Amino acid sequence: MRGDFARIAEVAGLFLRLGLTAFGGPAAHVGIMHDEVVRRRKWLDDQRFLDLLGATQLIPGPNSTEMAIHIGFLRAGWGGLVAGGVGFALPATLIVLALSWVYVRFGATPEATGILYGIKPVVIAIIVLALWDLGRKAVKLPWMAVVGVAVALLSFAGIHELALLFGGGLLVMLIINRHRLHLRSFISGCWPLGGLGLPALAAVPFNLPLLFFTFLKIGAVLYGSGYVLLAFLRADFVVRYGWLTDQQLIDAVAIGQVTPGPLFTTATYIGYLLGGVPGALLSTLGIFLPSFVFVALSNPLIPRLRSSPWAGGLLDGVNVASLGLMAAVTARLGSASLVDPLAVVTALVAALLLFRFKVNSTWLILGGAIVGLLKSLLG
Repeated sequence: MRGDFARIAEVAGLFLRLGLTAFGGPAAHVGIMHDEVVRRRKWLDDQRFLDLLGATQLIPGPNSTEMAIHIGFLRAGWGGLVAGGVGFALPATLIVLALSWVYVRFGATPEATGILYGIKPVVIAIIVLALWDLGRKAVKLPWMAVVGVAVALLSFAGIHELALLFGGGLLVMLIINRHRLHLRSFISGCWPLGGLGLPALAAVPFNLPLLFFTFLKIGAVLYGSGYVLLAFLRADFVVRYGWLTDQQLIDAVAIGQVTPGPLFTTATYIGYLLGGVPGALLSTLGIFLPSFVFVALSNPLIPRLRSSPWAGGLLDGVNVASLGLMAAVTARLGSASLVDPLAVVTALVAALLLFRFKVNSTWLILGGAIVGLLKSLLG
């Protein structure tokens, strides 16, 4: 028992430190975890690490947080599962909660408004870079790009994001595995599913249970990069409920981007903005809870998932559809952020520094904040 506790404490200590210092998004988080648990600590070998990474792609949720949960589970059992996930998410949650308080209290001041003015174009550039990097990996065949573009266009047409996500995933899975079944009859039987969408809701009064269950739903179905989260947040909180504006949504992304750890702590900010501390805690719990459940269920199945052509095809399709959603929401948010020539120049400079010189996104966000602050001070 003492040995188990020591391992749990070891897992908690590692992921609390990573959650406090791991800037740069999911890809950077995974690289840091690989260095810590494979190269330095030798908890896993490279093949096992890759198997875990592949498994996180097959389940919804934030990939880097799920890697922390997987690693904690393998190292220290059920206690490690909780310690890994909570340890990685907790520092960012607390930082975002503090920044949310500052924003709500001082966000209307010219200085705070100016800082966010400068950060928003940088965030757009960071998302575009992520879209480019992920697209090069996800679009394995030319026709997959067509699926992604179609998803983006249908998103603009108002088709529900879940229908697009799973419809794209099923379509790619069927095409890849067409030699394994009678495709025409299968599609004819499943085609009605492709057009399913939830009706848009009229603006509804805010309430905490709906806030919690909305984030629980998002955490249970969201595939792809954390930036795909934007499509889901906008669909629910801006379009369906009318609780947020596009400006507030991009502010939420900016707050989440300037902190270490998972981008999903954007939920903490939105929850606080809408419902104070109770809203922040319920939102955070709702969006992260499904990841713990999915990791616990999927960990024993990893060897089978890794070798399944059907699971692989579905994953490829979901990834491409996720990128289509991501592109559509980036266009919408860009129109709300790139409001004048200075904002456009800020975004272009940030993109150049990201693409050409690989400057850390944290420094770029700090630079954007300085640009915005100077604009507000100089008028």
